[in-house]
Amino acid sequence: MTNAVVKLAGTDIDLFEQGSGKPLLWLHGGNGFFPNQAFVAPFAAKRRLIVPSHPGFGRSALPDWVDSVDDIAYLYLELLDKLGLDEVELLGCSVGGWAAAELASKSPERISKLVLVGPVGVKTGPADQLDIPDIWALPQDELNKLMFHDPQKMLPDIAKLSDDQLTLMLRNRETLALLTWKPWMHNPKLVHRLHRVKAPSLFVRGASDGLVTAAYLERYARLLPNARLVTIPEAGHAPHLEQPEAFAKTALAFLDG
Repeated sequence: MTNAVVKLAGTDIDLFEQGSGKPLLWLHGGNGFFPNQAFVAPFAAKRRLIVPSHPGFGRSALPDWVDSVDDIAYLYLELLDKLGLDEVELLGCSVGGWAAAELASKSPERISKLVLVGPVGVKTGPADQLDIPDIWALPQDELNKLMFHDPQKMLPDIAKLSDDQLTLMLRNRETLALLTWKPWMHNPKLVHRLHRVKAPSLFVRGASDGLVTAAYLERYARLLPNARLVTIPEAGHAPHLEQPEAFAKTALAFLDG
């Protein structure tokens, strides 16, 4: 296991790596990445797991010129160059799924397989309706119910978190708002680029996900030439955290298939 800081386009990015084998680039969701998260062990046992913290998340720097998920996708193309990786498997969760879709549409020949977990990033429904609920307008208790199948099991005890952990949580939220606010949770151009994705693609949704609906994900998947969908029972918007064993079994079966 290694933690390092790499410089991408002059920006310091916190990079976590663990395991060996095929490289799997994992792009985290809006709550950020922590090395003790439940998915790390099962994936690091089968892959060279590579997890950068997005600009403005964790301890990664946030330069003035990064203000969109599209910007982040370009940084990760540079990361592949720096690591000497011509081809990787790519997995993205939520806003990380958006970044993964952007990256795969820019350089499709470098992505062997693509897994998108509760991804956002495209507008597929009526123009006068939000595809993704406005998370900043919801009371925290209501948002927790949309996020998790079992919020009581998944939510951290805030009173037991250190000042450093609380600072990272709030920084992650602030950056998420910056990246997704306008236009809300999507890039209007991405829908016109996804036909370029050549990799076999798997869309994964937790059955209790209240943010990304099954209908939204079905419309999203139809934008890619070679995609299918699976649902993880008893999981919400983060099935890799809520049901890590079932999620790993599903995702790795697809990647190995």
